[in-house]
Amino acid sequence: MAQYDNRFAQGGAIGRADAGVDAGLRSYMLGVYNYMAGGVALTGLVAYLINVLSIAPDRAHAVSMYGNKPLTAFGDALYHSPLIWVLIFAPLAFVFFLSFRVYKMSLPATQLTFWLFSAVMGASLSTLLLRYTGQSVAQVFFITAASFGALSLYGYTTKKSLSGMGSFLIMGVVGLILAGVVNIFMQSSALQFAISAIGLFLFAGLTAYDTQNIKDNYYAVAHDATVMGKSAIMGALNLYLDFINMFQSLLSLVGNRD
Repeated sequence: MAQYDNRFAQGGAIGRADAGVDAGLRSYMLGVYNYMAGGVALTGLVAYLINVLSIAPDRAHAVSMYGNKPLTAFGDALYHSPLIWVLIFAPLAFVFFLSFRVYKMSLPATQLTFWLFSAVMGASLSTLLLRYTGQSVAQVFFITAASFGALSLYGYTTKKSLSGMGSFLIMGVVGLILAGVVNIFMQSSALQFAISAIGLFLFAGLTAYDTQNIKDNYYAVAHDATVMGKSAIMGALNLYLDFINMFQSLLSLVGNRD
């Protein structure tokens, strides 16, 4: 910021420079939120479409059952075969791929990878529509959206540095992922409750932290349109993951099972 101001060192030019930076920052953050919202919308659409294709009209037409839900042949192939492991781990593979390859890819390739990730995540989350009532999913979604908005706004507007909490939160997420993998095999309801409760607080904190970090990062990438575009996608990815994980944690805690 200081370097930017130094180029406009006289009179009212400083005010014009600040206004330019603010306008650029607003445009950058709007791009981040648009990517993030588009990713969430695509995830929801894919999850809904897969759910429609997976649910048979009644038990008489069912190939198999998922709980009390009758499945079509498509649903049976998706949820009662090794494909379920692809659904579980594919989104994580996309996250690692983007994190390590983003600055070696072109901007269009980065954008395409983000949209593919959002679609794959939708396939992975389609199981939520089998386990919880539609009303419960909708209610938790809107609660999550309101909470996310408030936390992100705090991260954007606060003058307090949140950098100190970043390492703690990230370490907590790593532990949470390991515990989640373990619980795939243990199927412990007590451990799942703990994972959901801790996850809710961790990703709430990360929402504010990531928003501030994205805002601060703007000044480091504003000189290069391509780098700024990729940085916006990675910022959107972080906020997307915060939102989705808050949603899943809250749904696990208060959602009504179907």
